[in-house]
Formats: sequence, structure tokens, C-alpha cells
Amino acid sequence: MNIEGDVVLVYFQEKPVFYARIESIMPDMKKNWYQVSLLLLTIPSQSVTWILKEEYINGASFTMGGNSVKLEEVKGILPLDEDKKDDDGQGKTKEHRPAKVIPFRPADEKK
Repeated sequence: MNIEGDVVLVYFQEKPVFYARIESIMPDMKKNWYQVSLLLLTIPSQSVTWILKEEYINGASFTMGGNSVKLEEVKGILPLDEDKKDDDGQGKTKEHRPAKVIPFRPADEKK
């Protein structure tokens, strides 16, 4: 289930159009409907509130003004270095090495 804080990809007429973050999900006065506040990750960003059923929040298609709309969860993917895969190649990490910190120096600063 999509929850507060999740990032979703919003489809309009079967095409992806923008990303949004779910800010809140509150019960609506209508039984089994919810007020879903979204922060649209557009330029400029916008806040909207849609009244949706739970299945719509979770990715089922619905219509808005006669147009098909769908919310699809965006899953985060962490990069995995090839040298960190274990012997069976399943992608499990063998060890975690701390990241190297590289200080920022302006181009005109001499070493």
C-alpha cells in the first residue's frame, strides 16, 4: 500500500506525466474514501488534494474529468558495485565500506 512519504509516478491517459509525494492520507466523510494530499514534484511544485478509494491509492486506474489516471509506486534502487557481489552472483553485498569524503575546493584555490 502506498503510504505517507511515498513517491508515486502519476499517469494521465496511460502516459507518465509527473512524480508526486504523498503528504497525507485522511479519511473522507464519504465511507471508504480518503483525502490524499500530494506534493506534485513539478516546477513550480504544487499541492493538491484528491479524494480517492484505497484501491486507487494503491495503483488501480480511475477517471478524473473523464480522463484515465493512475498512481504507480516508485521503488528506490540502490546501486550495487560488481566487486561487492558474493560468490554465487546473487547481488548480496559481502561487506560495507565507508564512503570516501572528498573536500570541495574552489578552482582558484591552490593546494
